[in-house]
Amino acid sequence: MKIARSLSEFQALRAESNGRSGFVPTMGALHEGHLSLVRMAKERCENVIVSIYVNPTQFAPDEDFDAYPRDIDQDLELLKHEGVELVFLPSDEDIYPKSEPKNRTKFTFLAAQRLESDFRPHFFGGVAMVVSRFFEIVKPDLAVFGEKDFQQLQVIREMVETQKMGIEIVGGPIARDAHGLALSSRNAYLSEDELEIARMLNQMIYKAAEQPTEENLQDAINMLLETGFDKVDYVTYKPEWKRVLAAVWLGKTRLIDNCETA
Repeated sequence: MKIARSLSEFQALRAESNGRSGFVPTMGALHEGHLSLVRMAKERCENVIVSIYVNPTQFAPDEDFDAYPRDIDQDLELLKHEGVELVFLPSDEDIYPKSEPKNRTKFTFLAAQRLESDFRPHFFGGVAMVVSRFFEIVKPDLAVFGEKDFQQLQVIREMVETQKMGIEIVGGPIARDAHGLALSSRNAYLSEDELEIARMLNQMIYKAAEQPTEENLQDAINMLLETGFDKVDYVTYKPEWKRVLAAVWLGKTRLIDNCETA
């Protein structure tokens, strides 16, 4: 496995790649969910490229950028075990050159309306910027993103289509623990007691998805609060995606999840 710690080093190593290339962008703190995306890329491509970069532009000033879990050594061991060809560990300057000012306003997508944008208005601008920049650098044939961030996946698909990037976007199924909790790097923030509560989230949204009426969605919100969640940003049904999507808070930790409707 080759490791590039700068843009110039990456470009030199990337030039040595042959065949179809699959790309999995990550923010590190890797878990089975990330590794399942790597395996999907390996099934479809001759070589797999993974980036590890905690993107500052998708965090608001009061969010957890500084606290976000980071363990590069462990991440590299996991990726080596999966047979990844090339790992890119860029600096901020590699991704956001000072000569290219950060600009979220040029990214406006239908898929970004409401839901996450209502609560994190900065988020999709930052995601679109960093993914667009990575696509420009990596030039993959295919890129894999997890369905846990389902709205994000739709935004990226829309960006690739509208900007005619010519990259195949593949969605990877949500990886869950034995209790059904969607795997997330932020799960590391949860105490044992909070984990017990968090594992109820998927049960509530699966039940709502059986018949996603306004009444049943509101019942799910009420049950989540009664179960011990501190706040519910939303539990909603998007018929065009055939998904029930939820965002909730446990203490200082925000969890998102979704499931297909019956």
